[in-house]
Amino acid sequence: MHATGFRDLLLKPELERAIADCGFEHPSEVQQECIPQATLGMDIIGQAKSGMGKTAVFVLSTLHQLEPVDGEVSVLILCHTRELAYQIKNEYTRFGKYLPDVRTSVFYGGTPAKLDQEILKNKSTCPHIVVGTPGRIAALIRDKSLNAGHVKHFVLDECDRLIDELDMRRTVQEIFKATPHHKQVMMFTATLSPETKAVCKKFMQNPFEIYVDDETKLTLHGLQQYYVDLPSDKKNRKLSDLLDTLEFNQVCIFVSSVARAKHLNNLLVECQFPSITIHSGMKQEERIAKYKSFKEFTSRIIVATDIFGRGIDVERVNIVINYDLPDTADAYLHRVGRAGRFGTKGLAISFVSTPEDQEVLKKVQDRFEVSIPAMPETIDISTYMNA
Repeated sequence: MHATGFRDLLLKPELERAIADCGFEHPSEVQQECIPQATLGMDIIGQAKSGMGKTAVFVLSTLHQLEPVDGEVSVLILCHTRELAYQIKNEYTRFGKYLPDVRTSVFYGGTPAKLDQEILKNKSTCPHIVVGTPGRIAALIRDKSLNAGHVKHFVLDECDRLIDELDMRRTVQEIFKATPHHKQVMMFTATLSPETKAVCKKFMQNPFEIYVDDETKLTLHGLQQYYVDLPSDKKNRKLSDLLDTLEFNQVCIFVSSVARAKHLNNLLVECQFPSITIHSGMKQEERIAKYKSFKEFTSRIIVATDIFGRGIDVERVNIVINYDLPDTADAYLHRVGRAGRFGTKGLAISFVSTPEDQEVLKKVQDRFEVSIPAMPETIDISTYMNA
């Protein structure tokens, strides 16, 4: 079934109205392929590059199938960071706006567990859809606050991050075992190794598999990518020049550690740049507040560690700067995927200062079959700004 518009996916009319309100007309390739299978209750493994609307696949298909019963959690979504959990909860709110009886809650560490327990205990506040991080969800199941016995849809977003780390995988398995044997299981990510894929399949029965673009084509259309060769002590000067000369809506600057994020952000603020920072050293409320202010465009520059590098969707980001290059090609792909989201243009600039950086850049080019040239003197604004 190949659909040309969202209407052809035959979703509940309330969902069609919400989709129209968001201004979406045509599903992306992954949505077109997956949603018809997902709404039939099939197990799904979906791999598609960043910004292709994977989240909407499970949000729309679970809302379409959901028949809310007070006091019962029917849909359980796990993801690896609190920001991503918070964002998924917002997607449920956005697409579920005409389904007033459906309640969604998000539970993650760093907040008082007592509040979560209160919400779950009361039939009139107990959510039908729960989004959360594995640690907190497992704790709520252990202390009998969360009854997973009615779960009909079990979703892992950025599943490789939940499966590849053994401690996280054990927690996910513990949660999985608390849910009924018969349920729909869906897993999504942008990067999936053959080993991880094999583990994912153990959670499923005859999954429908969709791989939009194979490994080599995971580069992002519309994204200009350049590198700048320079010694470490020249990075600040270069960054300042770039922020002065480039046109941007919003910029993500990635660094390698919490200490460097704090330091660089302070430096930018001193130089009068409208910068904020987000990293794992912050309290949860502060992290969410910073994420919101960036998402709502009150801040235009964010300095972040890799915690912000995956799955986070901010529509107006059109430039990503790798102040420090990541360790792996995968991490590079997730970072630069913040710019050039579904069908838009963007620019990614990476600072290369060490032999290790050169090695990572080489791996990126080999693996994704892309050539990343040195940054030219001037960059045509029309190549990275939507008209």
